Amino acid sequence: MSDNTEKDKEFYEMADAFIAVANGQSGKVEQGKVSAAFLYAAARFNTFLVASASDSAEQFSSRKEDAMEYFVAEYKKMLDEHFSDYTDNFDTYIGNPQYEK
Repeated sequence: MSDNTEKDKEFYEMADAFIAVANGQSGKVEQGKVSAAFLYAAARFNTFLVASASDSAEQFSSRKEDAMEYFVAEYKKMLDEHFSDYTDNFDTYIGNPQYEK
Protein backbone atom coordinates (compact mmCIF):
# COMPACT_ATOMS: atom_id res chain seq x y z
CA MET A 1 0.00 0.00 0.00
CA SER A 2 1.42 3.41 -0.94
CA ASP A 3 2.02 6.13 1.61
CA ASN A 4 -0.80 8.23 0.08
CA THR A 5 -3.24 5.33 0.31
CA GLU A 6 -2.21 4.79 3.92
CA LYS A 7 -2.77 8.50 4.66
CA ASP A 8 -6.14 8.41 2.92
CA LYS A 9 -7.15 5.39 5.00
CA GLU A 10 -6.08 7.17 8.19
CA PHE A 11 -7.97 10.33 7.13
CA TYR A 12 -11.21 8.45 6.50
CA GLU A 13 -10.87 6.41 9.70
CA MET A 14 -10.53 9.65 11.68
CA ALA A 15 -13.51 11.18 9.88
CA ASP A 16 -15.57 8.05 10.58
CA ALA A 17 -14.60 8.21 14.27
CA PHE A 18 -15.76 11.86 14.49
CA ILE A 19 -19.00 10.97 12.69
CA ALA A 20 -19.57 8.07 15.10
CA VAL A 21 -19.32 10.48 18.03
CA ALA A 22 -21.78 12.83 16.32
CA ASN A 23 -24.16 9.94 15.59
CA GLY A 24 -23.97 8.91 19.25
CA GLN A 25 -24.85 12.43 20.33
CA SER A 26 -27.75 12.51 17.85
CA GLY A 27 -29.50 9.91 19.99
CA LYS A 28 -29.36 12.30 22.95
CA VAL A 29 -30.12 15.73 21.45
CA GLU A 30 -31.51 17.11 18.20
CA GLN A 31 -29.32 16.70 15.14
CA GLY A 32 -29.19 20.45 14.47
CA LYS A 33 -27.54 20.97 17.85
CA VAL A 34 -25.06 18.17 17.11
CA SER A 35 -24.24 19.77 13.76
CA ALA A 36 -23.71 23.18 15.37
CA ALA A 37 -21.43 21.66 18.03
CA PHE A 38 -19.48 19.77 15.36
CA LEU A 39 -18.94 22.98 13.36
CA TYR A 40 -18.00 24.89 16.52
CA ALA A 41 -15.42 22.24 17.44
CA ALA A 42 -13.93 22.28 13.93
CA ALA A 43 -13.69 26.09 13.99
CA ARG A 44 -12.08 26.05 17.41
CA PHE A 45 -9.57 23.34 16.46
CA ASN A 46 -8.67 25.03 13.18
CA THR A 47 -8.13 28.35 14.96
CA PHE A 48 -5.87 26.55 17.44
CA LEU A 49 -4.00 25.00 14.50
CA VAL A 50 -3.22 28.41 13.03
CA ALA A 51 -2.36 29.87 16.45
CA SER A 52 0.00 27.02 17.33
CA ALA A 53 1.87 27.56 14.05
CA SER A 54 2.33 31.27 14.79
CA ASP A 55 5.22 32.88 16.64
CA SER A 56 3.22 35.81 18.01
CA ALA A 57 -0.28 37.19 18.40
CA GLU A 58 0.51 39.65 15.63
CA GLN A 59 1.58 36.89 13.24
CA PHE A 60 -1.49 34.85 14.20
CA SER A 61 -3.77 37.83 13.58
CA SER A 62 -2.15 38.52 10.22
CA ARG A 63 -2.96 34.97 9.09
CA LYS A 64 -6.67 35.23 9.84
CA GLU A 65 -7.99 36.14 6.39
CA ASP A 66 -5.89 33.56 4.52
CA ALA A 67 -6.82 30.86 7.04
CA MET A 68 -10.51 31.71 6.87
CA GLU A 69 -10.46 31.68 3.07
CA TYR A 70 -8.71 28.30 3.07
CA PHE A 71 -11.00 26.62 5.62
CA VAL A 72 -14.19 27.99 4.05
CA ALA A 73 -13.11 26.90 0.56
CA GLU A 74 -12.19 23.41 1.80
CA TYR A 75 -15.47 23.06 3.67
CA LYS A 76 -17.41 24.18 0.61
CA LYS A 77 -15.63 21.58 -1.57
CA MET A 78 -16.32 18.83 0.96
CA LEU A 79 -19.95 19.85 1.39
CA ASP A 80 -20.44 19.93 -2.39
CA GLU A 81 -18.90 16.44 -2.66
CA HIS A 82 -21.29 15.06 -0.04
CA PHE A 83 -24.35 16.75 -1.55
CA SER A 84 -23.48 15.10 -4.87
CA ASP A 85 -22.99 11.75 -3.13
CA TYR A 86 -26.33 12.02 -1.32
CA THR A 87 -28.08 13.08 -4.54
CA ASP A 88 -26.74 9.97 -6.26
CA ASN A 89 -27.48 7.67 -3.31
CA PHE A 90 -30.42 9.34 -1.59
CA ASP A 91 -32.70 6.30 -1.41
CA THR A 92 -29.89 4.07 -0.18
CA TYR A 93 -28.65 6.47 2.51
CA ILE A 94 -31.99 7.76 3.75
CA GLY A 95 -33.61 4.31 3.57
CA ASN A 96 -30.78 2.90 5.73
CA PRO A 97 -31.55 2.83 9.51
CA GLN A 98 -27.94 3.93 10.18
CA TYR A 99 -28.86 7.30 8.67
CA GLU A 100 -32.13 7.82 10.52
CA LYS A 101 -33.43 11.36 10.84
